[in-house]
Amino acid sequence: MPREPTLITSLQNERVKLIRSLEMRKARRDTGMFVAEGASLLVSAREAGFEPRILVTQAWAEQGDVGLSLLDWALAARADVLAVSPTVLMKIAAKENPQAMIGVFEQRWAEPPATADLGSDDLWLALEEVRDPGNLGTIIRTADAVGARGVILVGNCCDPYSHECVRATMGSIFAVPLVRMDRAAFVALAGAWSGDVVGTHLEASEDFRKASPRGPVLLVMGSEGPGMSEEVRAACSRLVRIPMAGTLDSLNLAVATALVLYQIKGADLRV
Repeated sequence: MPREPTLITSLQNERVKLIRSLEMRKARRDTGMFVAEGASLLVSAREAGFEPRILVTQAWAEQGDVGLSLLDWALAARADVLAVSPTVLMKIAAKENPQAMIGVFEQRWAEPPATADLGSDDLWLALEEVRDPGNLGTIIRTADAVGARGVILVGNCCDPYSHECVRATMGSIFAVPLVRMDRAAFVALAGAWSGDVVGTHLEASEDFRKASPRGPVLLVMGSEGPGMSEEVRAACSRLVRIPMAGTLDSLNLAVATALVLYQIKGADLRV
């Protein structure tokens, strides 16, 4: 591994081609890697104990204190540190608001929570077949904000390590444990849950603002549009609704999730 940045000016460089390929879900799945753009996300990665496999910076650009510290961090981790030309950077960075520093990291997937080890104050969030990466990223960020123990992705969800989702997490992708489960395995987990499994549903009679679920709490949110499947709905120990005063019958998934998460954790967040 190089101990100083390597100057790259060609789009045909193998590491540049690898980074470009990570725009595609198949490449992320096959390699187990993902891209995070911008110094603020890289600082979040460093604070969470991640180490980059590759770090890209713009050649001939002035590096501030944060940028220099990130370069030192990547070199100490024996990452491939690439100083690329502006032309190369424009090809591998996001098309909107390109960042001057990019990191490539290994994905991390956690094991499902062990029900015997849950504390009464623990809160986990499960999302069934969420399809919008912007929603998912925002939800991961909110889960981080309220101190949720992790996010369980149930069924065929969008990729949390996509560029759009990672960007929407604002760095929380590095802090929040992510779990993948198929529907049958999740239903079995919900059946063994020692506290309340709370689902949101349009036909529920209980107002979410009046609910006092018994911990540990597993909050379940359905996908945009269809909501929860019948199997997952049946696995919930209680159902709550978010009342609507206008003409719509539901909120954006990220907004609805934030409301219920903060309602559940509200007392714990008072300072």
